[in-house]
Amino acid sequence: PNHPKFLREMASEEPKLSKGALKKLEQKAKKQAAKEQAKKDTEPKQQQPTEETANNYGVLPLIQSQTKDSHKYYKIRDLDEKLDGQVLWVRARLHLSRGKGNLAFLILRQSLHTVQGVLVKGNTISKGMLNFVSKLTKESILDVEAKVTVPKDPIESTTQKKIELSILQLFVVSAAESPMPLQIADAEVPEPLIVAQKQEVERLANEIETLKEESSNASEDKKKEIEDKIAELTKQKGSAQKYATVSQEQRLDNRVIDLRTTTNQCIFRIQSAVGQLFREFLLAKNFTEIHTPKIISAASEGGADVFKVQYFQGNAYLAQSPQLFKQMAICGDLDRVFEVAPVFRAENSNTHRHLTEFMGLDLEMAFTEHYHEVLDVLDELFVFIFDELTKRWSKELEVIKVQFPFEDLVYHRPKSLRLNYSQAIQLLQEAGENIKELDDIGTQQEKLLGKLVKEKYNTDFFILDKFPASVRPFYTMNDPLDSNYTNSYDFFLRGEEILSGAQRIHDPALLEAKAKEKGVVIPTIQAYIDAFKYGAPPHAGGGIGLERVTMLYLALKNIRKTSMFPRDPLRLTP
Repeated sequence: PNHPKFLREMASEEPKLSKGALKKLEQKAKKQAAKEQAKKDTEPKQQQPTEETANNYGVLPLIQSQTKDSHKYYKIRDLDEKLDGQVLWVRARLHLSRGKGNLAFLILRQSLHTVQGVLVKGNTISKGMLNFVSKLTKESILDVEAKVTVPKDPIESTTQKKIELSILQLFVVSAAESPMPLQIADAEVPEPLIVAQKQEVERLANEIETLKEESSNASEDKKKEIEDKIAELTKQKGSAQKYATVSQEQRLDNRVIDLRTTTNQCIFRIQSAVGQLFREFLLAKNFTEIHTPKIISAASEGGADVFKVQYFQGNAYLAQSPQLFKQMAICGDLDRVFEVAPVFRAENSNTHRHLTEFMGLDLEMAFTEHYHEVLDVLDELFVFIFDELTKRWSKELEVIKVQFPFEDLVYHRPKSLRLNYSQAIQLLQEAGENIKELDDIGTQQEKLLGKLVKEKYNTDFFILDKFPASVRPFYTMNDPLDSNYTNSYDFFLRGEEILSGAQRIHDPALLEAKAKEKGVVIPTIQAYIDAFKYGAPPHAGGGIGLERVTMLYLALKNIRKTSMFPRDPLRLTP
C-alpha cells in the first residue's frame, strides 16, 4: 500500500515481478522523486498570491454590457495634483512598459494624453502580478485602479508630468495581437529626421558605389585600402539607419493603428474644426443646412469624369457636385443654403491632391445686385476659419508641427487679396511662362503663381476673379462687359486651388442655350431648367474640398494624410 501508484499497477499485472525487481523499481522511483524535489528547492521561490492579490489582476470577461456604473472612470487629461492620494479608475491603452527587479513602469495613453503608472512588489502587488504585467502587449486596452501620487521630479516622458499612478489593480479589457504591422513610435518619427536619414544613407551608398568602381581598376595594394574604406562606410551606413521608415501605403493599409499617433489625432481634429467653423460661421449668417441627392440622372458638371451606376433597369450617376440642387433650393426661396456631403469624381488622377471621393463644403446664396456680395461672404468665411483655428486649436497645431513642421499661414485681414485672371496671366508671363490670355492655368503654374503672389503681396491666400468662359461649367454667368470671361472665381491657399465658384445663370432660356453649347443632353436636366421658369433670384456660391483645405493649411504634402480612409483610382480599402 506504500508503493507509488504506478508500481502498484505494475505489480498487479501478469506476469508478476519478483520481490527483488519490485524493490529495485521502488528505489529508482524514490531517487527520481528526490531529484525532482532537489530541483524545486534550488529554484527561486515565487510569492504565492494571497486571496487578496489573486483578485487584483487578470483578463476581464468579454464586455457584453452585463453591468453598468461599477466604477467611475477618469480621463487622463483631467488628472492633476489636486487628486493627490485619491484612488481612481482609468481605462487606457498600454503605450509602453518596462520592468526592473521588483518594479514595473507603464505608460498609459488616451488619445493625445499619457500618464506613467508604477507597480511595486509588496502587500498588494505580487511577483505573479509583475510577471503578468511584463507579458502585456503594447496597445492593449487596460482597466487600472490606482492611487494618484505627486513625484518629486517631473516625468518628462508623458504629457502628465506632475502626477503618476501607483497601480493597485490591473485588468486586460482587450488584448492587442503581437507583432503589430507597424509600431506607433515608428509612425511618429518627425519628418525632418526621416528626410535627413534618407539623404545620409543615399550619400554613403553613392560613396560606396564610387569606391567599388575604383576598386575594379586598382592595384592589389590599393584594393585592400579601398575595401577597408568600403567596410567602414558600410558600417556608417548601418549606423545612419536609426529610424524605421513607415511608408504611406503601410499607414493606409493599417489605418486603424496609424490613426492612433498623436499627429493623426490632431490632424483629424483640425479637419473636424474646419467643418465645425464652416457651419458655425454660416449658421450665424442665417444660412440653412440642406441635404441633396447623390444619385442623379445626369452628370452634374456636364463632363465625362462621372461614376455610372446601374439603377434598376436603367443607369444613374454619382453626383460630382450638389450644384444643381443648391440652385433649386435658392429658387425655392431658401435664400442662403449650405451642405457638407461627399462628392464623387471619376478622374483617373493619381496625384498628391486628387481623390475620387471627398467631403464637399458647398454653399449658395441669393444676392441683390452684384455677385461680389457672395464673394465678400466667402472671403470673410475663410478669414474666420483661419483666425479661429489659431485661437482655439493652437495645441493641436503645435503637436502636428513636431512631426510635420510648417510655417504659419500668412493672409490679409479683414479682406483678402483679389486679382483678376488677366493679372494672374500677366504675372506668369513676366515670370517666363508660355501662357496665353484665355489659357487654363495648370497645376504647376498654380504653384508658381502662389510663389509669385507671396513674393509680391506677402500672402499665402488670395482670390482669383473673372475666369475665361472656356474653362467654366455651362451654368456660369458670363461677364457683362466681355463674353470671353465669366463672373467666376477660385480661392488659392499656398499655391493650390481650394474653392471654385461663380454667379449662376438664373434665366432658363440662357441656361438651356449654354447647356447645349457644353454638350449636356437637355432632357436629363429639364427639371433643373424648369426650376428657373417661375422666377429665380440672382445667386452665386462655391464648392470647397475639406481634405484639401486641411492639407494645405497644415502644409502637408499629400491629401491622403487628411483623408481618414482615402479613395483614389488605386485604393478602395480599408
